[in-house]
Amino acid sequence: MPPRSLDRTDLKILNVLQQDARITNQALADKVALSPSACLSRVRALEAGGLINGYRAHVAVDRIRSATIVLAQVSFKDHALDGFSAFDRRILAMPEVVEASRVSGAYDYMLRVIVNDVHEWKDIARILLGGDYGVEKIVSHFLMDEVKPFSGYPLAPKPTRA
Repeated sequence: MPPRSLDRTDLKILNVLQQDARITNQALADKVALSPSACLSRVRALEAGGLINGYRAHVAVDRIRSATIVLAQVSFKDHALDGFSAFDRRILAMPEVVEASRVSGAYDYMLRVIVNDVHEWKDIARILLGGDYGVEKIVSHFLMDEVKPFSGYPLAPKPTRA
């Protein structure tokens, strides 16, 4: 589906919602210089068009439970679609895997996994390595500090240099 044509007001709405999804419609309307009804209509159109995929809270999980975050680079022996599909199904069924992306480059997947400790991570890594998914290698990185947590995408393209 081709991307929907967005005007400056749509981009302003999306930028504000990326920073504060709990903003009231009135406050959002004020920030983007629209009436509340016009603003709400635009937000609903952005949602219906699939440009807003949901709203989430950024929870401080380490204040709730023991949390070790592992960033895992997963490499496959072969690059067969059926192997990827079986691996996709496996990680989708694992609540510890909170984010997964298939990527290009030196490895095939980047996973973000939450575990209680390194022992729990070793058990998960063994499951992924020992299954019939075609996993050849997992390189683990343990999150020390989030220097710049994700806070939204820049929505306007950067101007090109001539």
